[in-house]
Amino acid sequence: MHRHHAAVSALIRRVADEVVLPRFRNLAAHEVLEKTPGELVTIADREAEARLTEGLVAIDGDAVIVGEEACAADPALVDQATAARAWIIDPIDGTANFAAGQSPFGIMIALVENGETQAGWLYDPVTARMCHAAIGAGAFIGDARVQARPSGAARPLAAVSKVGQSEEEHAARAGRFAASCTLVPLPRCAAENYPRLVLGENDIAVFRRTLVWDHAPGVLFLTEAGGYVGRWDGSPYRIGDEGVGIVAASSPDLGKRATDLLFG
Repeated sequence: MHRHHAAVSALIRRVADEVVLPRFRNLAAHEVLEKTPGELVTIADREAEARLTEGLVAIDGDAVIVGEEACAADPALVDQATAARAWIIDPIDGTANFAAGQSPFGIMIALVENGETQAGWLYDPVTARMCHAAIGAGAFIGDARVQARPSGAARPLAAVSKVGQSEEEHAARAGRFAASCTLVPLPRCAAENYPRLVLGENDIAVFRRTLVWDHAPGVLFLTEAGGYVGRWDGSPYRIGDEGVGIVAASSPDLGKRATDLLFG
């Protein structure tokens, strides 16, 4: 594992326990804001990002920090994700769920070097489930190594995201999957989507919008577990590339089937 692996895991748990969970189902109206139409941010997102930033600087001060909320304030910062070394932070993934007092939501961090994710963490504060991976070292939930497995359902279970496209585009895409898959609802939380593909709960997930903090940790976790991730055209996913969409699946075979379905 990466030399900072245990320290990052401990930092995430600490911020979850001290900042995020105390505000779960405990937010005042003025503590939930709409940063852009339909995109919420809460006081907990901002406090968690500040605490995670402080902690990561202490762990490895040479890496650039690219946080979701910092990027909301300064969009040019996202270009730093492909710096020599960068910490990518999603302080609360699934903010809409969190603000509504519902699970799932999670804290996600990735360590990226020259555009390649070296390590990733996806933490569910409510269940205290820590999914983590390091490049070439496998995927783990807690201390147990995990291998991605299909659901075993008669028809693959596919979640097709609506975000980042028109209703018509989404309906057409979902319709192509419905012909040979069973459509399942998305949890509106990438920190939950990727573990579902590893744990045999879902088989396929399709995303149009691919913000780096939503996907970098989960992509590494899923691929280190033996699952599949690619762009819609079948090319590899790389941070900072110009590729469109993501297909994620519990096996390379299911990934290929899903990619073939995308464009009918």
